[in-house]
Amino acid sequence: MKRRQFLQQTSLSAAALTVAGITPAAARKPKSFRMAFMSDVHVKPTAVAEEGMRGAFRHVNALKPSVDFIMNGGDAIMDALNASKEKVQLQWDVWNRVLQAENRLPIHHCIGNHDAWGWQMTDPAVKSDPLYDKAWVLQQHKMPGRYYSFEHKGWKFIVLDSPHENNGGYIARIDEEQFGWLENELKQTDSARHICIVSHIPIVSFCAAVFYDKNEPNGDWKISRALLHVDSRRITDMFRNYQNIRCCLSGHIHLQDHVDYRGIPYYCNGAISGDWWNGPFKGFDPAYALFEFRDDGSVQRTMVTYGSAA
Repeated sequence: MKRRQFLQQTSLSAAALTVAGITPAAARKPKSFRMAFMSDVHVKPTAVAEEGMRGAFRHVNALKPSVDFIMNGGDAIMDALNASKEKVQLQWDVWNRVLQAENRLPIHHCIGNHDAWGWQMTDPAVKSDPLYDKAWVLQQHKMPGRYYSFEHKGWKFIVLDSPHENNGGYIARIDEEQFGWLENELKQTDSARHICIVSHIPIVSFCAAVFYDKNEPNGDWKISRALLHVDSRRITDMFRNYQNIRCCLSGHIHLQDHVDYRGIPYYCNGAISGDWWNGPFKGFDPAYALFEFRDDGSVQRTMVTYGSAA
């Protein structure tokens, strides 16, 4: 076959495919958008933490306009569980000062356990304070509620509230009110709309098993109620009814993993603070995740080491 005949035949074949509704692979590339998942900043009024947070947000904002928004995965401040009102306010002051100076992207928030005030304090005055529990973090982030959803370019993001007070500590689960809301939210979402679930503490994760340095004395792995959702079976059983759930994202563990379970990828996305501003944590550098969400429902994650001050 002569070169001219080959080119003519190739052009006719491509045209025929287009007419038939089948386009060449290059033309079928799905549309997408990107989101930065920044979790466990743990900022506090020290030079290392403040400059580290500044560096992380500068790094993400330098990617504009290719990043549509930021998802704060929780634990924005170092700790409010057992800190005086004055110390908690100083932490929020740093968070808000850095955000105002360094961030120009839309940001959505998820509540972390260290964002809740007073769970480990015994002073009755703290327990009766209007800012006790999650009221303070909701106020600081201007959140619509402790759990909520929003939509973006054909995707629905469902943000859960996973840490709950438990005898002076905390436990990972969703309460009955929230479970009913989640079930209704999934039922009411068009099956053609892709869903991303966000929780501070993982619903499914291998990181939860390797957080501690030692196993139980008998060799068993240790998975704490504070490191993995205790209602994971109940939640994942419900997820089986919704084929449009495309991924679940979390932070909390300061480690990184990707676990596929029952057809859903679960991503644990490290920490901006690494080892709480003491460098890498168990070999994982301070980092954030860039997610590409495509209109065909596929998801791709890239971990980004931003060069922290730690």
